[in-house]
Amino acid sequence: MNIGITGTGRYIPSVKIKNTDFKEHEFLNADGTAFKNTNDIIIEKFESITGIGERRYAKKGENNSDLASFAAEKAIEDAGIDKESLDYIIVAHNFGDVPDGETQSDMLPSIATRVKHNLKIKNPKCVAYDLIFGCPGWVEGVIQAKAFIKSGIAKKCLVIGSETLSRVTDPHDRDSMIYSDGAGATIIEAGSNGNILSHASATYANGEAYYLFFGGTYKQNSNEDTKYIKMFGRKIYEFAVTYVPQAMKDCLDETGISIDDVKKIFIHQANEKMDEAIVKRFYKLHNKSVPEGIMPMNISTTGNNSVATIPVLFDMVRNGKLENQSVQKGDVVIFASVGAGMNINAIVYRY
Repeated sequence: MNIGITGTGRYIPSVKIKNTDFKEHEFLNADGTAFKNTNDIIIEKFESITGIGERRYAKKGENNSDLASFAAEKAIEDAGIDKESLDYIIVAHNFGDVPDGETQSDMLPSIATRVKHNLKIKNPKCVAYDLIFGCPGWVEGVIQAKAFIKSGIAKKCLVIGSETLSRVTDPHDRDSMIYSDGAGATIIEAGSNGNILSHASATYANGEAYYLFFGGTYKQNSNEDTKYIKMFGRKIYEFAVTYVPQAMKDCLDETGISIDDVKKIFIHQANEKMDEAIVKRFYKLHNKSVPEGIMPMNISTTGNNSVATIPVLFDMVRNGKLENQSVQKGDVVIFASVGAGMNINAIVYRY
């Protein structure tokens, strides 16, 4: 039985934030001291490493659950299904709804329940729940949807990755330039033309557990007690380039498909240099060079919106919205991600 993606949708907020908008920020080291370099140099180095030139933020009045709902509506329409036929709504995120101007995350009720409410789905047997798995959350949601369908307890699942990271960033941390907002949604169904061929997941939670964490502002002597997303960037980079390529290889080996038959790799849009290093090492494990155009990227204009990056990227390529990138029926593609936990996962998918 084929289990695959029959519909996709994305929602990219309208507020565009360019790198030049950070020129007046007071960026500080973790100990509160000032950088020796000017903001112009900090921004220039940031863009050369991450590939990010701009990002999108949710506008006032838009919450994470709204973004998720907008993307879900498009995916349902694209799949041509009755929303009442959905068996599961799985929403991957990290911080719930964080209303603009507020500091507290709101996850009661769940984001998935809010999405179901926004979509006006009446069927009580449509089960809605949230998935907290760091940036690999959408990929993990697809893996869970496949398991539900394969077991016979579901036929159609809506899997969403949605986040508003702009609401949990420290303005004094230069890493704040990485993060953005957005949502991507997919319908996973039995009897699809496409097929999830294999998957791999792992959690490394010993020394790696707190590579991403919640911490205070870098502005010393501040009276605020708000917590923000923080990370050890170098450790994450080293972790990702070590473990993600092997997970991708294990996943592909399970299918028996040659790496030469892989047409696209949709990798979590975290950092351009890191993603390039992951894919290069993946091909090195096969004693191959990286084919030109194998790795679509949209991070330059969307930034890193966590769980939303892969479904947004896939939807863009699938609908011809990324220059010189496309997928054709029968193409073998790989989805792969890494993030807080530290979690990694991968899927080999025949489109």
